[in-house]
Amino acid sequence: MSHSTYNKQWSEAQSALMDLLVQEMPAEPPKPERDRLAAFQLLATMYIKYIQIFRRLEMCYDQIVHPQKRRVLRHVLDGTMGRILELKHEMVNLEFSEYHYFDDVLSDLKLTPNDVEIPIPKYFINERLEALKEREKLLGQILTKVGPQDKDMKEEVKMSFEEAIRLVQIHERARQGRLRAKFMREIRRQEEIERQAQTRGAPTLDPDVAATRIQKVWKGFFQRRKTRKEREEEMIFIGMAPPPQPPSMKNTPQALSLKTEQQRRLTQKMHENEYQQALVTIKDKIRETEGPDMKETMMDQIRQWFIECRDATGKFPEYPDEDDGGSAAIFKQKDPAEVEAELAGKEDGKKGKKDKKGKKKKDKKDKKDKKGKKGKKGKGKGGDDEEEEEGWKMAPSSFVPAVNDGTGTYKGVWQTRNESENFPQKHDAELIKEEKRKEVDAEVRVQVDELMRAELKNLKAAVDREKGGKKKKKSGKKKKKKKKSGKKGKKKKKEKDLTPDRTIESLYEELVMQGIIVRSPQIRLADFEGEYSYLGTTLRQANIEPMPSLSDVRRLVTEFGILPLGSPAVHEQAPLTKSILLCGPRGTGKKMLVHAICNETGANLFDLSPANLAGKYPGKDGLKMLMHLIFKVGRALQPSVFYIGDCEKMFKKKIPKTDPTDPKRLKKELPKSLKTIKSDDRLLLVGTSRCPFDAEMKPLTGCYQRLILIPRPDYASRHLLWRRLVLKNGGAITNSLDVSSLAKVTDGYTPGHMHTAITQVLTDRRIQQLSKRALTAVEFIAPLARIDPIYKEEEESFKAWYAKTPLGKKRAKAAQGDDEDGGGGKGGKGKKGKKGKKGKKGKKKKK
Repeated sequence: MSHSTYNKQWSEAQSALMDLLVQEMPAEPPKPERDRLAAFQLLATMYIKYIQIFRRLEMCYDQIVHPQKRRVLRHVLDGTMGRILELKHEMVNLEFSEYHYFDDVLSDLKLTPNDVEIPIPKYFINERLEALKEREKLLGQILTKVGPQDKDMKEEVKMSFEEAIRLVQIHERARQGRLRAKFMREIRRQEEIERQAQTRGAPTLDPDVAATRIQKVWKGFFQRRKTRKEREEEMIFIGMAPPPQPPSMKNTPQALSLKTEQQRRLTQKMHENEYQQALVTIKDKIRETEGPDMKETMMDQIRQWFIECRDATGKFPEYPDEDDGGSAAIFKQKDPAEVEAELAGKEDGKKGKKDKKGKKKKDKKDKKDKKGKKGKKGKGKGGDDEEEEEGWKMAPSSFVPAVNDGTGTYKGVWQTRNESENFPQKHDAELIKEEKRKEVDAEVRVQVDELMRAELKNLKAAVDREKGGKKKKKSGKKKKKKKKSGKKGKKKKKEKDLTPDRTIESLYEELVMQGIIVRSPQIRLADFEGEYSYLGTTLRQANIEPMPSLSDVRRLVTEFGILPLGSPAVHEQAPLTKSILLCGPRGTGKKMLVHAICNETGANLFDLSPANLAGKYPGKDGLKMLMHLIFKVGRALQPSVFYIGDCEKMFKKKIPKTDPTDPKRLKKELPKSLKTIKSDDRLLLVGTSRCPFDAEMKPLTGCYQRLILIPRPDYASRHLLWRRLVLKNGGAITNSLDVSSLAKVTDGYTPGHMHTAITQVLTDRRIQQLSKRALTAVEFIAPLARIDPIYKEEEESFKAWYAKTPLGKKRAKAAQGDDEDGGGGKGGKGKKGKKGKKGKKGKKKKK
């Protein structure tokens, strides 16, 4: 797409953002919302609108090549991303569930689920590409030094020279035998044809009859082929059959689009380098050409100010301190007398006394007001005040001001700017001059202030000499910098650095050698495929808690894991998520999601699973050293992900004596270390569990902030998975492969089970035979029969466990309260207040 297309997209996103900001920053604070369902609808609508804006802004930031526009876009993009996370946490706190369903809101807004899929910003990787390549190279070198882990396997592969020759001979003789057999088959077939021709004799059919017969056969064949082709085209048109794959992917529109996008990214880098050079050269030029004039103008203005103050007050003024802005305070549009009075007023000690008196009066008024309110409450008239405080209110946002600033910059600079002469979209020199002129002005002012302070001192000394050497006491003393006298909070003891003499590179190498830092396979979040749940809201309205879909899981991992880890600006101000627990049956893709988080954010992966730590860093001192190393290296090379597989073992009541891994080793140290993670530490703990119900609930939920339950796939997800996995493994989807029946039959099987079955069926030999013998659904039944599915009992145990989590209990309590209110969906506080009043009235009547 062209520059104008992306500029138009940006303009549309900004106009939508302006409409949202009007809603976010109303003139009067909104009243608390007592209806919980209405509050959720408001949040969900804003959330979806922000996602749509975020999708456009992300695309624009990735493809716009203008360096100054990209800076404004990045500011707004990070603010929008942070606001999405804030709204998500608001919905979690309101609904008491990590999963939310927006099918009714999407229907009202005429949107599809794909329109609200959260994209992962490409700048997470693109802007750190060089550093990531260097890290990958270092990791490869260290792993090469370590060598393969299994030495026994390496010895088994070794073969003697004679054995190798014999193996080659066997294969060569087999090849020659196959060729000889092929030739003999052709010779035999030719002989058979000749024999049949001799025995058959001359043709007896009339030439016209023969021609008619040939025409009949050919026309039938031609019409059948045409009909089949038309039927296939119709099925593709109505979406009942997949479109045919192109023979080569090089010249397809998708390939050309990707090539253009990559070319634009290269142009971005070129324009960015030119912009950085222009910043230096333009500043130097302004300093050389305009600097001397600025200096003279400032000195003339300050001297004029000296004279005006002398004429107005009869004495020379005091020069403003550097803390007050120096001579910048003089250039404000004020009279000399006003400036002098303002400076004198700051030094006046009487002001402090007045403030103290004012405070005392205020305190008295506050006390009287409180007494009055208490009295009113005693009389029973305070119910209205209580009701005003009840209900749901949106928490103040940390990101709306940033979004508002970026929108203001867009309005003031880019919305009406004429760029007809800037077709290649390079930097705007005039904007750079405006910025650098301010910087040069500030630098020159510092120099001028020093000179003018000395000049003012000389002037005062000359005036004093004229008056006979009588020195007047200065009316105002210079402000002394007040030392911060407030008691500081108790200083936390800094953690003792156990490795002060070692570099981060050596510590990184040690952890790689020990197998704690591991290489993450190249898996993207898009590889975790699943369909959207279209009945979530309907089931919840019927008081049936639906199981989340795989699409919901992907969304949660993006919101709680990827977006905060990828952007430092978002992580610092967004609600802090330190740990995530991924739990679900075997084969649902828990470890795949951990690798996806690492790949999408460029994070280091620390494997702290009990099986991986067995025999490493033994004893208490070894454990302290381990925790110190992973957190020191993780902070230095952030973002970092700490992965613990089978984490339920850490919180089990009893561990089998035969288990050599000692899973409870990190039980005390890990929660302590998690408390040290601050908003500027992009560290995330991710645990995976097949049976979380085996662990004690309280310590497990205390260690892991967010619990993400991954269910077995529903029918829609299975249908999608079968199609995608067959194509990915070299198969072809044809009419002979009944995907719908296959998806129905495989209810209870997870994506891992499906992948295993497909790899067993689609061998290299079977892929070569696809052109002659099409793939059928029956071929997958035998491999699936050898795999145990996830039975309903196991799924019910996951549901029961999820209902016992802290959020699950709160949700059940809230649902019970809604039922008592007759389905009104009102908040808990409002209910209590109403019950209390009714109770009091009842008692009065009885009396």
